[in-house]
Amino acid sequence: MKKIGMLVAVEIDAVLQRYGEPARTEKTGRLEFSVYETPEYELTVCHCGAGEILASAGTQLLISRYGADMIINFGVVGGLTEEMSIASSCIVKKVVHYDYDISGIDPVKPGRYSFLPDTGIPLEPSFIEKALMEVPDLPAAVCASGDKFVADPEKKRALAAEFGADICDMESAAVALICYTNQIPCLMIKTVSDGIDSADRFYEELDRTSGLALDLADRIIRTLNV
Repeated sequence: MKKIGMLVAVEIDAVLQRYGEPARTEKTGRLEFSVYETPEYELTVCHCGAGEILASAGTQLLISRYGADMIINFGVVGGLTEEMSIASSCIVKKVVHYDYDISGIDPVKPGRYSFLPDTGIPLEPSFIEKALMEVPDLPAAVCASGDKFVADPEKKRALAAEFGADICDMESAAVALICYTNQIPCLMIKTVSDGIDSADRFYEELDRTSGLALDLADRIIRTLNV
């Protein structure tokens, strides 16, 4: 049976609305894990809260403790381009950890880990291919990820210009890096909750856009084989 880990930052209401009450719920420290069992797979959802460090801890526990064969990360993001407006959904093809910067001591670009060929942390290409076969018009996006909520329109435009990013969030770099390190495939589906000039819409759009992202992620999960 497939074992799927799902990392959720703040969008847990969407999970409860779609899947209902879990078979069991456990806690490791302050992190909560909800286990759902189906004939096709076991799904363990970690509700970690916002930020890279909590997302790292949650992702590693899904792999190490719950034996996840793959990680799904769905959620809401900020749009960095005019095309990525509120309620636009996408699949993430790579993530840039724009907060990571050792260029002061090593000759590498900001955002690049020395063991990677460029600034992008790659995601599982076969998952992206299968997702685009299922949803051909789904944009494949670059996500700029860091430990801050980006509200300033100029900062959003700067991230797009410097890193070629389409969206931004506070967890994707952690999830992508932990999966890459553990050689575990990862799928990320994101929906825009706030556009370039509409950061104040985040809470207004959170429930609707997180539901859209999960609907799409759930549809794609059913087409994947680990």
